[in-house]
Amino acid sequence: MQQIIGIGEYTISNNEQDSVKTFALSSCVALTAYSPYRKVLGMVHIALPETGIVTTCDLPGYYADTAVPLLVREMCTEYGCLIGELTFQLYGGAKSSFKRDVFKIGERNIQAVKAILASYFVKIEAEDTGGIYGRTIEADVATGKTRIEYNAVIL
Repeated sequence: MQQIIGIGEYTISNNEQDSVKTFALSSCVALTAYSPYRKVLGMVHIALPETGIVTTCDLPGYYADTAVPLLVREMCTEYGCLIGELTFQLYGGAKSSFKRDVFKIGERNIQAVKAILASYFVKIEAEDTGGIYGRTIEADVATGKTRIEYNAVIL
């Protein structure tokens, strides 16, 4: 079954028949975590690098500083994964093609996720970030492999 997640949402699955998909990442980033030993895949669609940038949002995956720890904690406590067995992939974080992109949310999202993962002493195994185009990604629970579909240029 295909599970779809939107902005600020996350899901974790251990059903090898599942795939997880999120659409049209622009400045948002999607982080996947996968345990090849337990066949568990998690994905979160992150909109902003840290809480407090805008009015607090109650979606669990909206901010990198809360979403990444949540994903890791859930995979380890609810699905029995060890952090050392998880492989991470990062997608999205596009920048606007306008020269006046003063907030640089895409770049800041990428930096925030990388810094949090570094604090866990884990690395990103695959990455497709930056640029001025959106991405739709879909990851398979059985293999952990991710397919990327590139979308229109971000204005």
